[in-house]
Amino acid sequence: MRHRIAVVGSGPAGLAFARVLHRHDYPVAVLERDPAPEARPPGGTLDLHEGLGQLALDKAGLLAEFRALSRPEGQAMRILDPDGTVLRDWRPRSDDRANPEIDRGQLRDLLLGPLDVRWGRGVTQVVPGTRDGVLVHFADGRQETFDLVVGADGAWSRIRPAVSSVTPHYTGVTSVETSLDDVDTRHPDLARLIGDGSVAVYGVNRALVAQRNSGGHVKVYAQFRAPLDWHTNLDLADVEAVRSSLLALFDGWAAPVLDLLRHGTAFVHRPLYVLPVSHTWTHVSGVTLLGDAAHLMPPLGAGANLAMLEGAELAESIATGPGDLDEAVRAFEEQMWARAGRWAKITMAGLERLVSPDPAEALALFDQVQPS
Repeated sequence: MRHRIAVVGSGPAGLAFARVLHRHDYPVAVLERDPAPEARPPGGTLDLHEGLGQLALDKAGLLAEFRALSRPEGQAMRILDPDGTVLRDWRPRSDDRANPEIDRGQLRDLLLGPLDVRWGRGVTQVVPGTRDGVLVHFADGRQETFDLVVGADGAWSRIRPAVSSVTPHYTGVTSVETSLDDVDTRHPDLARLIGDGSVAVYGVNRALVAQRNSGGHVKVYAQFRAPLDWHTNLDLADVEAVRSSLLALFDGWAAPVLDLLRHGTAFVHRPLYVLPVSHTWTHVSGVTLLGDAAHLMPPLGAGANLAMLEGAELAESIATGPGDLDEAVRAFEEQMWARAGRWAKITMAGLERLVSPDPAEALALFDQVQPS
């Protein structure tokens, strides 16, 4: 028996889920509020771990294509002191496939492949337990029922309230993102500073990280501890006002480091929110969650990897299991909660050390994770 299944959200989690079902010739409705794939910027680059994101792609039959697109050299990491002194300069071996980088847009297109996404189908609410299954309410007033609705719709999930009353809370750390384009031609000094992968500079309760994407594009993240309303007297739409505010916040840092902010184009304000470390819920028949909707954690490389593997594993258990959909989902949730809880603890502890009163904590964490 083929069940009526929908996944809400076309991020890495939702697409990995749909793509593995598609590989098993199992129909699934992908519901996405954006009107088209290009409706908003896809974001920066992701490092896909061998036992997590890459395993999900393997389950979807896409590992070889991923390897052709990914950038193993993007794993390189350089750490500087605020005065510009190079403290660490780690470069991967040419055959190192542990955590190669791929642009989010490239990953999205790879996963989309032959999938038939229903674009412009924003979901406002799901109601489990109706006579015909789970009732999905759409923003345009339409309704549809499914046997299973999977919420892969991110931090502010519209599906989460069907299973959990918990909402994300602010970590105390804010990130402001900017970009550099055509860095090798327009800013060759910065291109050399960043190298093939990332450069990170850690100070007291603040950090600057620049990460190379493909095509000479660089994402720069200014991270700092501040109240949620730190920008009360600042117009976040005023690029030069935001730039001046950030330059003041990092005052005294080396000029080449501050050039990452001086040459940034637009600035995007991203306060970092998380869900509780061990977020679980009482199982609700017909509804479950994946990725950030289930376990939003600091952006330290684990979230998208976990989300993709969860999507692939749930799809596989539905497509190849004995047929009891509810039991498959229940067993999946138990497995997801245990693994995500471990990673949530790791990433929360990591954030505490990376944006810390003692910058030596960040360096010690790097040495622990990536020995010289």
